[in-house]
Parts: sequence; C-alpha cells; structure tokens
Amino acid sequence: MPNHKHIPFGIMLQGPGSHMNSWRHPASLADASVNLRYYIETIQKAEAAGIAFAFVADGLYINAKTIPIHLNRFEPLTILSALATVTSRIGLAGTVSTTYSDPFTVARQFASLDLISGGRAGWNVVTSPLEGSALNFGRSQAVQHPPHPERYRIAREYLEVAKGLWDSWDDDAFVRDRATGQFFDPAKLHALGHKGEYFQVEGPLNIQRSPQGQPVIFQAGSSDDGIDLAGQHADAVFTHATAVQEGVQFRERVRKRATAHGRAANSVGIYPGAGIVTGRTEAEAEEKYQAIRALVDIEDALRYLGRYFDHHDFTGYRLDAPFPELGEIGRNSFRSTTDHIKRTAAEKKQTLREAALEAATPRTPFVGSAEKVANTLIAWRDAGAADGYILSFPVIREGLADFIELILPLLQARGYFSPVLQGRTLRENLGLPCKTSRYAAQSQPAPV
Repeated sequence: MPNHKHIPFGIMLQGPGSHMNSWRHPASLADASVNLRYYIETIQKAEAAGIAFAFVADGLYINAKTIPIHLNRFEPLTILSALATVTSRIGLAGTVSTTYSDPFTVARQFASLDLISGGRAGWNVVTSPLEGSALNFGRSQAVQHPPHPERYRIAREYLEVAKGLWDSWDDDAFVRDRATGQFFDPAKLHALGHKGEYFQVEGPLNIQRSPQGQPVIFQAGSSDDGIDLAGQHADAVFTHATAVQEGVQFRERVRKRATAHGRAANSVGIYPGAGIVTGRTEAEAEEKYQAIRALVDIEDALRYLGRYFDHHDFTGYRLDAPFPELGEIGRNSFRSTTDHIKRTAAEKKQTLREAALEAATPRTPFVGSAEKVANTLIAWRDAGAADGYILSFPVIREGLADFIELILPLLQARGYFSPVLQGRTLRENLGLPCKTSRYAAQSQPAPV
C-alpha cells in the first residue's frame, strides 16, 4: 500500500478519559488527571505503538457544575514539557487560548517546548468559549468576554504575531565561534515591529528556531469564523464530524478558505475526533459501551450538557418533552458544538433526556468490534473525510490498550499504519514540510 494511505493518529490525554465520570471506571486511576506517573505510562505506551502525537486540551473557567475531569488537571505546557523529557518521537500538542494570554509569552513558551522536545511541539489554538473566563483575567463582569466574531479577529492577529516571532532568528543565526568570540550573526536577527488592532509587539523572541521551524498549528473551531481561521493559519484541524459525508463537506469548506487565503487546498490536514469503544466482537464492544454509559445519571448528563451552553441550567425543563428552544443561549460559547446538539435533537426528535444522555456518552461511528472500527477508519480516510484522527477514549486505560491490541494490527495488515514513527519532528510524522522562515528567501544569493 502506498505511503499516502498511512493514517497518523493523535491521542487525547484527558486524565482518566473523555467521559465525564471516567474516574469512576474500575480500569481508571481516580487521580489520573494529576498523576504524572500515569501520564508518563500512557504517552510512552502510545509512542511505542506508533501514535504520532499526544494532545492536551484545556479550559480557563470552572465552577461547581464543572465536570470532574476538568476540575483538577495539569496546565498543558507544563505537563507537555515534563513528557518531552521521557519521550523521543511522539508529538506534543497543547491547547492555549488567544483570548486570555499574551502572544509574546505564548510564542516563547511553545518555542521552548519545541526546542526541548527536538521539534515535536504543536499548538491547539482556541478562543476560550466560556464567558466566565473573563472573571479570571481582570474583567469585572463576564459580559466583557469578547463576542464570537471578535475572538476570532483577535486570534488571527495573535497568530500573525506568534508566527512572526518564531522567525526572529534564521536557522544558522547562532554562530557560537569561541575563537572569534562571535556568538551570533546580527544580520540573521529579525525584530517584528508589529503594531496592530489588538497587539503591539516589537520582538525579537529570545530563543532560536527548532528543527521543525515552527510548532504545528492545530485549530478546533468548526464555525464559519473557525474554519476561516483554519484556512488562513492552521496546519491541521480537529473536527467533530459524526458521519463520513459530513467530514467530506467539512474538508471542502476548509479547502475553500485555504485557497481564498492564497494557500494550497490540501495544506490543512483534517483530523476528526474518534471516540473509540471496541472489543473482539460487537457484543463485547456493546458491553463496554454500556458499562461506560452506566457511569452517568440524568443529573450528571444535564450538567454536562449545560457546560456547552455556558453552564445553562437545564434542570427546570421537562425531561421527556422535546429538546427546548434555547434561542441565542450558547451562541457565544461552543458555537459549532451547540449548533450540532440542537440540529441533532431536531433531526432525531429527541427529548431533553435523550439529548443529554447522548451528549454525555455519545455513540460515535467508532463504537463496535475491532473489525468494524478499523473498516470505518479506513472508509473515512479513503473518502477524504480524514487525513488522520485524534483518538478520544472514554476510558483511556481500557480504550488505548484495546486500540493497540485489536485495531492497529488490522490497519497495519492492510497498509494503513506503521508501528514505527519514522520522523524525528512532529511535522515529519504528519507529512508536513519544515516551516521555512519568511526571511529565508532574503538571505539566498541572487541567481547569476
């Protein structure tokens, strides 16, 4: 099978798992979200299996309704820096908000992670959907959380600044010639001098370029604004498509925005989240799914659903009445997710109870026997709905072990997977070129 069929996988490191009550599952460690040994064990197992990168999500606001796995967890860049020292090839991608952080600081942090890891860093760019985040960053009222379109305008400029700072030094700027005493070549240092609508950043950044040039940019928004940002800046998009045709349509939307921004149509990889629950047979997989679903009751499910709608309280609605009309509630938070929940409820004629339980324990297209899941992964890849996948196991300890033992050998036998990571950098293992500095062309000698 040609190399272009190879499927790169990422794994979400979400403490015990993606399910809100995964900490209660007998296969889990209850303190997994803050257990360094567990993180090391998990990422080393993933790297040994040939998984291309690990992915750490984040959020900036909690309250008493926040689900357990989000209440107590590591900050992404801190845990990824620790994991960089115990791994050698697996990529390290982390979520950082462009709404509540400083571009110089974040550019420096990711450049440091990239250099520490030898070129394995990735940044999942988000715009902080929860309005309560404003209260943690010097805003007196949650209403000062920027509206959805403005958050993406901020993100565009933020990325322009960060990428400009990552080009502060040419690849060979640091001479370090002890004989002459020359530490660096001043001609290969570039100040940014950015003055924009939201940021003024002089630069340069005080750290050299990494072996992959710049960290890989992931983007996870599927709204129109999110897709436009991806088309302009992202190397890969994390999406939540629930059917192969939906994934194909999403890819086409991203490609149109990429070409509109002067990029090649295929310059942005599409990485659907794959919530996998599997077993040797359909019956075994279903038994595991039902055991996970039993970890949540309706009160938990309503609280989980409410998070997407800016912690809206659903307890006052009739459980077995049709999913309620919510108007603009949630439109300034997880817009693409809330739109999807409302659209699905309408299409399936779901009650509030049904919608909440499905949101808490979704039955994804990747639930089933190993043969079925492997076939689905391949079918999406061949149809163009996926360039790779980000694995999201409801219970990581159980799910990752099953994936490695049962699914990867099937994919390898059919030529869609190699258990050995061939590249040293994240860009290499995702099939992306090294990011060339914007100043590189200026330093090339003129043709004779």
